[in-house]
Amino acid sequence: MKIIYKKPNCLHSLLILLLACWSCSEKKTDLKSPNILFVISDDQSFAHTSFAGSNFANTPAFDRVAREGVYFSNCIAGSPGCAPSRSSIVTGRYPWQNEQSGQHASAWLKKYVPFIDVLDNNGYVTGRTGKGVAPFQYARSPEDSLWRTTDAGGVDHSGIRYKDDKEGIEGYAKGVSGLDYYENFKYFIEHVKKDQPFFFWFGASEPHRAYEKGSWKRMGKKLEDVEVPAFLPDNDEIRGDLLDYAVEIEWFDQHLGKILKYLEDIGELENTIVIVTSDNGKPFPRAKANAYEYGIHVPMAVRYPTAFPGGRIIDAPLSFVDIAPTILEIAGASPEGMMPIAGQSFLNILTSEDNKIKGRVMDYALSGRERHSSSRYQNWGYPQRAIRSKDYLYIWNMKPERWPAGAPQKYDPKDESKLLPMHGIGSDGNYIPQSAYTDIDDCPTKTYLLEHHEDRDIKPYFDLAVAKRPEFELYDIQNDPACLENLVGKAEYIDVEKRLNEALVLELKKTQDPRVVGPDQDVFDTYRRYSHNRNFPSPK
Repeated sequence: MKIIYKKPNCLHSLLILLLACWSCSEKKTDLKSPNILFVISDDQSFAHTSFAGSNFANTPAFDRVAREGVYFSNCIAGSPGCAPSRSSIVTGRYPWQNEQSGQHASAWLKKYVPFIDVLDNNGYVTGRTGKGVAPFQYARSPEDSLWRTTDAGGVDHSGIRYKDDKEGIEGYAKGVSGLDYYENFKYFIEHVKKDQPFFFWFGASEPHRAYEKGSWKRMGKKLEDVEVPAFLPDNDEIRGDLLDYAVEIEWFDQHLGKILKYLEDIGELENTIVIVTSDNGKPFPRAKANAYEYGIHVPMAVRYPTAFPGGRIIDAPLSFVDIAPTILEIAGASPEGMMPIAGQSFLNILTSEDNKIKGRVMDYALSGRERHSSSRYQNWGYPQRAIRSKDYLYIWNMKPERWPAGAPQKYDPKDESKLLPMHGIGSDGNYIPQSAYTDIDDCPTKTYLLEHHEDRDIKPYFDLAVAKRPEFELYDIQNDPACLENLVGKAEYIDVEKRLNEALVLELKKTQDPRVVGPDQDVFDTYRRYSHNRNFPSPK
C-alpha cells in the first residue's frame, strides 16, 4: 500500500472526543462535532476526474477535495448498478444481503435501516437534494406496511429548480437535471440546520443518461483530448459521446464547487467532512452494469484537514460497505437498530500517519450484481460476484449461459406476438431504440456497435460488450484496466486465481449470499420489479 503523506499542523482533539464517545457507546451530544457532506454522482468511472489524469473531464472541485484530503485510488462500488450500490452505502451491507432492498427497482423494506436514520437520533440534522437511494419502491399506502415510507437517502427539504430553457439551463447542455443542487443545499443550511451539526446527501443525476448529443461542441471541448478505453472503438462518434458524458460530469462538479465555496464563506468548511464518490461506472457498453474495472471502480476522496492529514493517496482497495460504519464512528453513534453491518470503519485510515493498518478493508473489496434492468426472460438478472485486490480483479459469472448485457431480441411492445429483429437492427440497418441488450443504456456508442456489428473492425468490440462470458474471469488491472485478457487457467496466475477465489467464496459464505448458501439460490430472480418491464422470448 502506498500512502503519500503531507504532515498537518496538528491533529484536532475533536476526533479523540468522537472516538471516546464511540467506545463508550454514548449518544453524541457535542454540537461542535463535524458536519458531514456526502456527495455522489450518478454513473462516473474512476478515470474521469482531472485529478485522476483525465484530459477531457475538468473537475476542479473534486480535485480540491482529493488534493487537500485523502484520495482513494481503488474505491470499489457495492455494485455496477445504482440502486444496489446505494443500498450498500447506507446499510453497510452487500447488495446480496439486503433481499429486494438490494435490487434495482424493487421494494425497500423497513428493516433495512440506513445510517442516516441513526444520525437523526444522535444529534445530527439531516437533509438531501437530488437522487437519493433509488430507484426503489417506497410505501404507497398503509397496505405497504413492511415498506419504508421515505427515501433511504434522507429527506428532501426543498425542490428549488432552474427555469426551463429550450437552449439548456443557463446555456448549458440539455439533459442535466433541472434541480439547483446548490440552492437546495443553501436552503437547508439557512432554514433547516439551525445550530446542530448536519449530514447532507447531495445526489446528482449527472452523468446519468440521456445526454444532449453534441453538447460538447457548444461547451468548447475537443475530440483530440479524449482517451477512449481499449474496449471501445476509437472514432469521432465514440469520442463525441464521451465528451457529452464529460459535460455532465462538469455540471455536477460545478455545483460541488459552489457548495464548497458557500461553506467556506460562512465559516463551516473546515468543520465539515466532505466525502465525494459515484455510485457506479460510466453508462457505456462493458462499463456500467458490468463487474469490470470501468463498472465498479469509482472516484473517492475525503476532505477534513482539521483531523485527516491531507495530500495522501491510498491505493489499497476500499469497499462501499465501509462507508456507513465510518460515518457512524465519526458521529459517535452506535449502529443499534440497523441490520448487522458487513463493512469496517476506515476512520483509522483517515487519521493515520503511516501504513500500519490491518484488516480486510485494506486487502480487497467485493462487488456484485443481479438484475439491472428488465433485460431477460421473466426479469432474470445476470448474477455476478467480484473481488478486487490492489492488482487483480476476479469475477464469478454465476449464470454464464445468460446474455450478460441482456437478450439480443425482444417482443414488440405494440404487438407482443411479434419478435423484433435480432440485435435490434431493423430492415433499414438502423437500431430500434430499447429493443436489444437493454442492460446497456441506449446511447450513440451502443447504437454504433450494434449498427456496425458485422464490420470486421467493430465485431471484436461488439463481442466484448454483449457476447456470453466464461464462468470465471481474472484480470491484471494494473496492466489491463480495460479487462481484455482473461488470465484464468494460465499457469503463472494459478496462485492468484486460487487465492482470490477462496477469499471471495469465504466472504460470500460469511455474508450468507443466497447464491452460495441457499436455500433458494435463485431468489433474486423472483423479486418484483416496479419499473417498466419488457417481454423477452424464453431462452433455448
